[in-house]
Amino acid sequence: MISYNPHDMADTEWFDRRTFLKHSSAAGASLATLSMAGCIGGDGDGDDDGDDGGDDDGTDGDGGDTGGGEPDVPDGVDESAYWMDMEEPEGREGYFHRANLGAHQEAPWIFLNRQYSNYGKAASLDWEPRSDELIWAYPMSPSGSSLTVTQGQMDSGLDPHDHRETPTDNIVTQAYDRLLMRTPDDEIEGALAEDWERLEAGHVRFHIREGVTFHNGDELTPDDVAFSINRVIDPDVGGLASPQNDQLAGVTDAEVVDGERAVDVFSDGINPVIFSLFASYCNIVQRDWIESRNSDEINRTMNGTGAFQLDSYESDVAVTFEAFDDHWRGAPEFDTLEFRAASEDSTRVNQLIQGETDVIVNVPPQEVSRVQSESSTELAPVPSTRIIYNGMRHDVEPFDDPLFRRAMNHAIDLETIVEDTLQGFADQTAQPTLEGFAGYNEDLDPYPYDPDLAEELVEASGYAGADIELHTPVGRYLKDLEIAQATAGYIDDLDNVSASVNQREFGTLAGELTDGDITTSPHWYLIGWGNAVFDASQTVIPLLTSDGALTSWENEEFDRLVEEAQSLPGSQ
Repeated sequence: MISYNPHDMADTEWFDRRTFLKHSSAAGASLATLSMAGCIGGDGDGDDDGDDGGDDDGTDGDGGDTGGGEPDVPDGVDESAYWMDMEEPEGREGYFHRANLGAHQEAPWIFLNRQYSNYGKAASLDWEPRSDELIWAYPMSPSGSSLTVTQGQMDSGLDPHDHRETPTDNIVTQAYDRLLMRTPDDEIEGALAEDWERLEAGHVRFHIREGVTFHNGDELTPDDVAFSINRVIDPDVGGLASPQNDQLAGVTDAEVVDGERAVDVFSDGINPVIFSLFASYCNIVQRDWIESRNSDEINRTMNGTGAFQLDSYESDVAVTFEAFDDHWRGAPEFDTLEFRAASEDSTRVNQLIQGETDVIVNVPPQEVSRVQSESSTELAPVPSTRIIYNGMRHDVEPFDDPLFRRAMNHAIDLETIVEDTLQGFADQTAQPTLEGFAGYNEDLDPYPYDPDLAEELVEASGYAGADIELHTPVGRYLKDLEIAQATAGYIDDLDNVSASVNQREFGTLAGELTDGDITTSPHWYLIGWGNAVFDASQTVIPLLTSDGALTSWENEEFDRLVEEAQSLPGSQ
């Protein structure tokens, strides 16, 4: 395990403001910063004598120089634990292990928890929830001819390429198919593509299924498929700068294959997870239908190849579908599907128990026994692919200082939040990548709860007296408000930091985070990120690389590690 004794490290004489300033910048902590933050390896025996402080590189230590050399390291500290001072990794997973170590040490987030998806369902409904949080109605078998799903939020519009939220994805996926699909066991299977192959590095081919029709009766063509892919990755295609472009990370172009019912997809580099990407993202639309409509109409109407076609749409109220009998998989087992929303947990539970809905999301821990005690309802929990975290913008005070960011992690009692607030329906995290995903670093432990060290780190950062505000959605994630309140409460308990909570409407907050402009994002926010690809790349690229669509951090070495990982082959 990567371990350290934070108190021994914080008490040494070289843990000073001058050395920190000399080696840090808004682009991320240097080696010196990591040393002073205490995130290093070694025997933790407390033998550090503090005699190695001072100006190790001969500069005058005025705080304005960010180009100095590495600091002298105290006795007993294993320098090999510094993520930016290790030998080059081996293999794709090795690069992601190192990237996850770097993210852990420099703490661009307050690492919180892996979310469990606590669904409630009618006992008569035959349905097993998926870890990727997709509520796909086609395989469901209700007892009657209709089925109702109640989420915490409604959609943000019906354009399948113009959103980044799971509630919207759950709705549009009923009407729009993908090229590939994941089974409930997370295996990849064919959908609109009946076969797929890698021809060479950066070049794959999808063979498009015959006999597929859109809801308007037109036949699916390879040109529709190529257009759909290009609409996601190219802002000059289809009248949309899609916020999903990083979901097809590395993809540069899609072209129809002459003389074949196939589409070639090209990538910059090998793109080792490309088939996983298309099994989780990129709904297929009809080119002519999209190009003949404006954005407002595309967001109010639907024309896909999915198992359900739109019957009625009432923005922020309900989306109603009817079965598409000509679906290529065969007609669904029921006639009518409706999606509704209720932001209050108790309201969703009441609706389930009263028989007003068949599936609800995010049953709160305090309501679990109530759902289980009813003969007509059941709890259906599953560990999800979603991580819940607090983003801290590296470009604004006080979060531009990695010492302050580390302090925030030490300030919270994450174990208690998981056990008390979430009543065990979560797992603690220490890195961006979840356990079981390619690239997960098993040698990292969650930050230990240490408010004394947190206060020391705040003082060392120069931001004692900071007053910070945590922006959080309400009802989008399991106990999101309560997690935010607990997190801010622990930090507010510090003697030298004040913290409060700002409750936000999810759609507005998500819009600020997904517009590609870091300056419109709150300085500190709670958000969740689902990764349906089961690979580190689909979390760290959008959330932590310098050009990521939702990034809160910038670090050249981290970017390099991720880029190297993506240039190497990996399993699908």
